[in-house]
Amino acid sequence: MPVAQAEAVSDWFAAQIGPFVTGLINVAIIIVLAVVLRFVAHRLITRLVNRIISSHQRLNQTKTRASRAAQETSQDAAHREERRAAHVHTVGGVLGSVATVVIFGVAFVMILAEFGISIGPILASAGVLGLAIGFGAQSLVQDFLAGLFMMLEDQFGVGDVIDAGDAVGTVEAMTLRITKIRDLDGGLWHVRNGEILRVCNMNQDWANAVVELPLDYSVDIAHAKRVIEDGLQELTTDPEIQSQVLDQPDVSGVVGIGNGAVTMRIIIKTKPGAQWALGRAVRAHLKQVFDREGIKVAYPVMYQQGSGATQQG
Repeated sequence: MPVAQAEAVSDWFAAQIGPFVTGLINVAIIIVLAVVLRFVAHRLITRLVNRIISSHQRLNQTKTRASRAAQETSQDAAHREERRAAHVHTVGGVLGSVATVVIFGVAFVMILAEFGISIGPILASAGVLGLAIGFGAQSLVQDFLAGLFMMLEDQFGVGDVIDAGDAVGTVEAMTLRITKIRDLDGGLWHVRNGEILRVCNMNQDWANAVVELPLDYSVDIAHAKRVIEDGLQELTTDPEIQSQVLDQPDVSGVVGIGNGAVTMRIIIKTKPGAQWALGRAVRAHLKQVFDREGIKVAYPVMYQQGSGATQQG
């Protein structure tokens, strides 16, 4: 009797050991393939994101050099490289995480099937759960997708001054869900990426320093224009100012007449982010030039009756 039981147990083990070993081998193959696919997917995603961002930067550099670009400093190059690395790291990390979840999720389901567990109810439950999450987190998915495309297209980055609607200021932090903007008053705005319908980047490629000068109505326009041009030429001899200017200053001429003033406009193409400091320097220097040349600026005229007349050109 013991011999018969031992033979029965031995026969059972002999019958089960083959499928068991085969199942273990299949599980090992599935795990190895999942790890290899994950590694390959991460490498491909990193290269793809790197190439996309690099192509955008090369296009921006080409457009900048099409006019007259100033020599790039090592600090500018380092900042651009740091920004590019941050974009690659963020976007590549998110896409890599998605690829990891998908690959290991499929591998887990295949392993369950190898152990004879029915995966039909699991797939059905996962589908229902995904549908519920999709309906409940639509805004979250919208924020992530918007943030992903903002980084891929290099619309703006940390340190840029942007206009995102109600929030205008310097970008202090940027994730796939929100963008933090510090305004001029020091307030920190937390803006969801999905709510940014349009954005104006004031620190990309190049910028214009626009200065409008309200001169007295009695000023000789031709003489004033010559004085302004000479003053701008004198200002741009400063090496620090010259390094920020990308093209010859343009004195557009008279753009407004009214309230005892003749308004003249100056436009100077400059490096991105330097337009505000350059505008202040131009105003301060031209104030000294006007004092030296005896050119009067306008004083507001208070009308006793009527609204006055203004012509814009």
